Amino acid sequence: MQVKALFAAALLGLLPSASQATNLMYMPFETVLSDAIRAGRLDGSVKFYLAGNGPQGTQRLLQRGVVSDLRTDGFNKSDHDSCEWVLQSNLIKLQADAKRVGANAVTNIVSFYDQHVRKDLNTYECRAGVFATRVALKGDLVRLP
Repeated sequence: MQVKALFAAALLGLLPSASQATNLMYMPFETVLSDAIRAGRLDGSVKFYLAGNGPQGTQRLLQRGVVSDLRTDGFNKSDHDSCEWVLQSNLIKLQADAKRVGANAVTNIVSFYDQHVRKDLNTYECRAGVFATRVALKGDLVRLP
């Protein structure tokens, strides 16, 4: 019995450091977006634009700086797969947020991990850890003509 208790204590002592370990990855945004639409996870009624890739023409800003910061567990998934999964979850949430306020696009999307902005025309930031994978996004909800 004491051996089990010692083993459990040792394991718990390792967890905080292990859970903080993350692989920083920059993943292609458009690929995951297309896959989510093709799989029916997104319905296509809301368009998504990374910062710098916004739509041309007039747009009506409905809500600025909307944040979606979601995690998924990393068990039984590769870092790549869990990063794609959690991005899709964030996009589903942003689609629901947009529809709720009457928006049909999310523009100026940036990675927003721990409130640090990272802009890129093609990729999003993902942190894949031992126990969780996390993607945080920030964008503006707009109405396009």
